Amino acid sequence: METKYTFLLIEDNRIDQFIGKKMLENLNCASEINISNNGKEGLEWLCRNRKEINEPLIILLDIQMPIMNGTQFLVEYDKLEDELKRKTQIFILSSSLDDDEIERLKNNVHVTEFLSKPLICSDLEGVVLGGIELKIK
Repeated sequence: METKYTFLLIEDNRIDQFIGKKMLENLNCASEINISNNGKEGLEWLCRNRKEINEPLIILLDIQMPIMNGTQFLVEYDKLEDELKRKTQIFILSSSLDDDEIERLKNNVHVTEFLSKPLICSDLEGVVLGGIELKIK
């Protein structure tokens, strides 16, 4: 049986939300796709829903967002109880060209990979279908 994942796309741009959701639907690997408009909404979603979801969770996290950006999300995520972080991977979505920022994000203990925006289907497919289940704790 093929592994299915729950996805949480934390992204403020409606066009990127639409495109990301369509890409995930086309990959046929998602049992559920959830969208939050900023890091604060993403944390609230995690606290409300994560304990009820038994399958692996993949978070696609934008960095530049209002209210709570991706970097602030990672700081708050680190404070969550382990049960909310189990079998979860976080992939950063960013169009940043700042090498220092990219390196800081890649070195974050909770970040699995950095994906450049605009998101390309083959990049997403490589991450999701390319053995991701081996990395999930």
